[in-house]
Amino acid sequence: MPMRAIIGTLGYVRRGDEVLLVHRQRAGDDHQGKYNGLGGKLEPGEDAVACLRRELLEEAGIVATSLALRGTIAWPGFGSDGSDWFGLVFVVDGFEGEPPERNEDGPLSWVPVDRIHELPMWEGDRHFLPLVLDDDPRQFHAVLPYRDGVLQTEGIGICRL
Repeated sequence: MPMRAIIGTLGYVRRGDEVLLVHRQRAGDDHQGKYNGLGGKLEPGEDAVACLRRELLEEAGIVATSLALRGTIAWPGFGSDGSDWFGLVFVVDGFEGEPPERNEDGPLSWVPVDRIHELPMWEGDRHFLPLVLDDDPRQFHAVLPYRDGVLQTEGIGICRL
């Protein structure tokens, strides 16, 4: 059966050696307790860049002025309902505005890149975040399958092109 994924964007906003993350704390949120980049679902008729720009404005009050696609990720079974997700992952290295201390999902923090691994996050994020934040210009493409909120390590696939 073909995968019918929810398509979304995920952006990691850089400011020097720091990256902007949200600590998700909203009750009932599938990501509750975890740190994450910013982004969300594509709306009908919206392209990935427009989606990310809209989400950054909504979630952090910033306007992206420079961004680059770093890779794509298929997350089969990721949703709490077992839904499949497909994400386009960006690094944002130029923006205007100043993020607030928090948004409706939780506090926003500038985290040193070399300390991100210390934070609570989805296990799959530990596999792709180094590829988003390194200096290698090649894009990566990954499959990170989940079942009941647990990364299925036997199905992981990551490559760079």
